[in-house]
Amino acid sequence: MDFLPIFLNLRSRPCVVIGGGEVASRKIFLLLDAGAQVTVYAPELGETIRGWAGAGKIKHVAQPFRPETLEGCALVIAATDDAAVNRQVSEAAKALGIPVNVVDRPDLCTFIMPSIIDRSPVTIAVSTGGRSPVLARLIRARLESLIPAGYGSLAKLVTAFRDKVKQKFKHPPRRRQFWEEVLQGRIAELVYSGQDEAAEKALQARLDTVDGNKPPVGEVYLVGGGPGDPDLLTFRALRLMQTADVVVYDRLVSPAVLELIRRDAERIYAGKERDNHALPQEDINHLLVRLAKEGKRVVRLKGGDPFIFGRGGEEIDTLAAEGIPFQVVPGITAAAGCASYAGIPLTHRDYAQSVVFVTGHLQDGTVNLNWQALVQPDQTIVFYMGLHGIETICRELIRHGMRPTTLAALVQQGTTRNQRVLTGNLETLPGIVAKAKVKAPTLIIVGDVVELHGRLRWFEPTAAD
Repeated sequence: MDFLPIFLNLRSRPCVVIGGGEVASRKIFLLLDAGAQVTVYAPELGETIRGWAGAGKIKHVAQPFRPETLEGCALVIAATDDAAVNRQVSEAAKALGIPVNVVDRPDLCTFIMPSIIDRSPVTIAVSTGGRSPVLARLIRARLESLIPAGYGSLAKLVTAFRDKVKQKFKHPPRRRQFWEEVLQGRIAELVYSGQDEAAEKALQARLDTVDGNKPPVGEVYLVGGGPGDPDLLTFRALRLMQTADVVVYDRLVSPAVLELIRRDAERIYAGKERDNHALPQEDINHLLVRLAKEGKRVVRLKGGDPFIFGRGGEEIDTLAAEGIPFQVVPGITAAAGCASYAGIPLTHRDYAQSVVFVTGHLQDGTVNLNWQALVQPDQTIVFYMGLHGIETICRELIRHGMRPTTLAALVQQGTTRNQRVLTGNLETLPGIVAKAKVKAPTLIIVGDVVELHGRLRWFEPTAAD
């Protein structure tokens, strides 16, 4: 994070702007909107700023910049077309410990002006760290279309009832659940449609009828986190991740997906690596039960889809036996996501009419599979967790009748910036993988469809720094 996003209270505080052109006017407008007392230092003023000065909205000093003019001010903006002056302003402000912004020169700034979505008292700031103001404006425009204009009115309603709700609900998690019910339901919709009075009455009625002393009811959400790219999450998965009190997550959940969890949610790592389980499966099952009985909303976040080699069935079986409410949110499984990003269709009229998903190692750690069933014509085989057993997998497929020249691919960290695709055949792939020093998570695809990778691959990742 290049800049720490903060919101400054500039109401009735003195701020200085150096420059009198149209660029300066855009910054002055924001300062005035925030209630600042603005003094502009410039020999001449553009039409907009001249109008503000004539109306007494700003103070104008018709002289060039001098460092002593900054003393006592809360914030400084340099918006001249003279690079030397802008640098002098930056150096003088930094020497006095005053926040300074130099337009279009992030290297001279101690703060930057974001692109703003104003739903007062709700304010949303979007920044690219000064690298691309145009991109920030495009993001703002996208958010403007998603965020109802009534959010400001909704925030005012919440403020009016905040103390009442706090008095009614002594238990913070229960209080948060109440507010989330209000902010995502009928009462919020009344506000959005302009029925503020009806919304206020509905909120009061809901507060009068709810039992604030009733223990909160916990629930577990079994959520598929997809193969790695956060853009592949479902809307429902993202919404539940943002409302969870606790998130119990696996090793295969990518860091980019973890970044989308609510900031103040408790995180519990329950990852499993080969011969190294942070928590045994039985302990995870009981952990979910305990957390739910404490009244918490628990997201059990798994890489891929929770019902495809994710042990989701085992976990909800325990929850059902304990009477714990639960939901299951499917995710894009690794086979679908990694194959798509590798340009390898799992089925194709000319190559494969069926596809089978197989675990690369069984519960006892062996690779003792039904090989005869796998060695079928016009079929694609996808092996999950097969990295350590790749030699056995290739050898046994050949031994049970599959051509040694059958094409095969290994996809490492598919759909992410670290994706690698290694291709060969059943004879050569184990050696290729050994030389490439591959790390999990990986997926192995066997079948004629691998031939399509060379001409259909579309995703060319840029490795992370």
